[in-house]
Amino acid sequence: MYIDANKYGFLPENSGIMNQKALQRAMDESGTISVNKPGVYDLAGTVYIKSYTTIRFGNGVFIRKSDEEGEFTHVFINKGALAKEYDEHIRIENLYLISNGMHTMEKAVFGLRGHVAFFYIKDLIVEGFRCMDLGATQFAIHICTFEDIIVRDVIIKGDKDGVHLGTGRRFYIGNGVFQTYDDAIALNAQDYDVCNPELGWIEDGIIENCRDLDDDKERKVGFFCRMLAGGWLDWYKGMEVQKSDTVVSNNRIYRVRAEADGRKFISKTKPVHKEGEKVLDGINWVMVQEKVEHNAAVRNVIFRNIFLYKPRIGFAPVFEGNRFNRSYYKGAELPVQTGLSFDNIKVLHEENRPFMEITSPVDHISVSNSNFENTSFQFFSNCEVDDFKSTVLQVTGCTANQKAEKLVDNKIQGKVIETRFHGNVFE
Repeated sequence: MYIDANKYGFLPENSGIMNQKALQRAMDESGTISVNKPGVYDLAGTVYIKSYTTIRFGNGVFIRKSDEEGEFTHVFINKGALAKEYDEHIRIENLYLISNGMHTMEKAVFGLRGHVAFFYIKDLIVEGFRCMDLGATQFAIHICTFEDIIVRDVIIKGDKDGVHLGTGRRFYIGNGVFQTYDDAIALNAQDYDVCNPELGWIEDGIIENCRDLDDDKERKVGFFCRMLAGGWLDWYKGMEVQKSDTVVSNNRIYRVRAEADGRKFISKTKPVHKEGEKVLDGINWVMVQEKVEHNAAVRNVIFRNIFLYKPRIGFAPVFEGNRFNRSYYKGAELPVQTGLSFDNIKVLHEENRPFMEITSPVDHISVSNSNFENTSFQFFSNCEVDDFKSTVLQVTGCTANQKAEKLVDNKIQGKVIETRFHGNVFE
């Protein structure tokens, strides 16, 4: 079925309230929905997409968030996200989004905060997406609990994460231009409590043909790509917890929702509620998922043809250990990030920033046909890990403006790094 959304009353001259209702009526028909009339379309609320739906925006069509009934989080979200039921075969093509200064925290699903958001999704394509005014709170594209997704031909500029993934498998991110204050791409298997609705492994992906552009921000924060891992324990009486901490209890996973004020809590009462939030011993426990995991990380991901213009850390397989998030709880099963390979990575700035920052166990890193300029591989610890395991660092056919022995900066006591260098040119 082919549907012209303009005929349903989705028009540039209409209010955001009228447009939200009109576009929702068109989307409820499913099939292929087109928006062809050029103009700026105000949108005052979230539009829900169901399975087997394609929406295509024509040239000169702009979607602008409009605060007519209060701020809202998602421009588009799949219907199944609310009930944790998979949707499939959804496409969004050529969406040019104007966030219009509206960037608010999640309301529909705890931890889901993308302007374009998908949760419990299979067979998804987002193509031709543009957003040039990304704010400080929301991600542009946020996808969690997925199988088989493609995000390609995107230009994202602004303050927060460009493409932010939670747990899932089989993904492709390609032909992207990013100019973000925070991470261009985040592969966060573990995450802050408010940044992903579920936790779990991220695996089998390709990220290619992307550019990380510089901006006018003085602080060069974030990463081109963060790969956040974590491990947590079964709940036990008397355990100390803080914001974002995770426990397994009663065959479910619970997380601590709290302010980032550094407070610690002693948990004496076991969380067992089946859904939602419950305060126990002054701790706000959120039940996040029934699929039990005790750790999560990133594995089997290929990065190739990446151009790093912004002088910040390029890649970061890490643990977090701060007031926002303690991704690894001492004594938990240790996750090992594995199968990470990098080919034709170009560092195009001259500042001394790490090419890669590693604060989690990684078994093998393969880098080929790349240039590092003044950068290095920096290993250090920021949490309570007894054994960071050994790492094989294989570097082939690369160039750097420094001596080979300065390429690796290991600050982890007892950490073994086996370097295998072949056919490189180092000064």
